[in-house]
Amino acid sequence: MAFVPPQEQLVLELFVRDFAASLAFYTRLGFEVEREEDDFAVLRWEGCGLFLQLSRRLVDPPLHPAANIRVMVPDVDACWRLAGELRAPVFVPIGDRDYGLRDFIVTDPDGFGIRFASPIPAEG
Repeated sequence: MAFVPPQEQLVLELFVRDFAASLAFYTRLGFEVEREEDDFAVLRWEGCGLFLQLSRRLVDPPLHPAANIRVMVPDVDACWRLAGELRAPVFVPIGDRDYGLRDFIVTDPDGFGIRFASPIPAEG
């Protein structure tokens, strides 16, 4: 028996410089707000958690993300169009990868990468 539900086992908490801008960015991309308190929010993507926490000690965002969050979606091309409409900064354009995913990476206001991906259908 699992200690906690699988969606709660690993939850990423992002420290952000501008809480309102980060919250708006993630909700426009499709994350749902489960709870919001002052400068902290619990966001969900199909039950999986992402925490946002304001930190006043952060410096300017890096030029390139040191890591990214992968979000599996049924239609990565629709997410790509949405990211374009939102003018999300593109780090890696959409494409089919040799590891079996069609994906892309955009960066959030603090330089964290968000990778949206869909499996490439097997040829048959």
